[in-house]
Amino acid sequence: MTLKTMGRGAIASVVSVAMGLGLTACGRDYTVGYLYNTSGQNATGFVNGYKIDYQQGYLVQLANSPISSGGRYPITVIASPDHLSIYVVNRDDSNVVHFLIGTDGKIYPQKTYTITGSFATDASIDASGKFLYVTFTYQNAGTQQLYTAANPGPGGLSIFPISSDGSLGSPTTYNLGRAPVKVAANNPNHFVYVIGQDTATSANLFGFSQDTTTGALTALPGITINSGNVASTGFDSGVLPNGIIVDAAGSHLYVTDKTSNTVLGYSIASNGVPSLIGSATTGNQPAGMTIDSTGKYLYVASYADGAVNGYTFSSNGAPVVSTTSSSTQAGTGTTCVTTMNAPSTGDPSHAVYLYASNQLSNNITGTQMSQTDGSLSQIQHSPFGANTLPTCLVAVPAVPGR
Repeated sequence: MTLKTMGRGAIASVVSVAMGLGLTACGRDYTVGYLYNTSGQNATGFVNGYKIDYQQGYLVQLANSPISSGGRYPITVIASPDHLSIYVVNRDDSNVVHFLIGTDGKIYPQKTYTITGSFATDASIDASGKFLYVTFTYQNAGTQQLYTAANPGPGGLSIFPISSDGSLGSPTTYNLGRAPVKVAANNPNHFVYVIGQDTATSANLFGFSQDTTTGALTALPGITINSGNVASTGFDSGVLPNGIIVDAAGSHLYVTDKTSNTVLGYSIASNGVPSLIGSATTGNQPAGMTIDSTGKYLYVASYADGAVNGYTFSSNGAPVVSTTSSSTQAGTGTTCVTTMNAPSTGDPSHAVYLYASNQLSNNITGTQMSQTDGSLSQIQHSPFGANTLPTCLVAVPAVPGR
């Protein structure tokens, strides 16, 4: 039986059985999960796949890795909430490629989907796993491109329904403001947030309520979406927002400001409207972020410093610079960070593993996070090789029941 003919339930069962056998046969000597990293190329991009070692978190490249990303300049990779699929977004071909994850972590391309605009910038899946949101730079008019870099105008979002087997349905479009760059759709309270880099305004944080049946978006109070080459206005987002993340509870969101080198913290009201509650300094040119599974620690990739900055949270959720991991050296040109949790064993030495993609040193840095204070320490064999110009990465657990 091939992977393409297997149902998702069957795949999940095989994963659980295989991992159960691994635990029985090898004790704690097994693969805790898989890491997938996109690398940008002028021609076809690549996806690197790795096994994550349980004991120390080091990476072992999969036998069939790397494989084609299915397009030019893959800018991000995200995983489905059920951990059975990943989606790779290729900027220059304006498409999304769906891959199924096999029981051994190898990925298998299924289908390529064209977005409804041009030059994709980011993607996010809602908490229910029903919709994929992809931001794009320019709106289209039929088969003719309406806006270009020479004739700048507004961008938008492509909204894809996700079927039970991970395939995508026909997308709809939500037209947005100029230069949308990142999206966070995983708020469990059904709100979607987008940041833009329209230099005509400092109000580049946009929020929307989600129709849970269709995925359609409605702008939150206080937001004005304009058409044509006119700035849309949202909530204050700093000078040049560059990254966004929503916590697991959906009560707070965080935005990195690339120009002022800060991370901004917001509380989210019951109607979805974000309110700025505080900020903290970062390294130079902060980019992607991750929050550990306990919700106690926030980590920011600082591109120009080649470092990972760590934070705790104040009582109101505002970011506070960590006293133990304010800056941990990664590689050169750090872009994204992601975490992987080993199963709970009662052994504090088996903590969270944190990985960072380094675009200019063409590698991935691996660190281990202390559950006690959030400090980071380099793991064995780090850094790990990747293809030229890695752009982002995501970790997927391979543990029964998750």
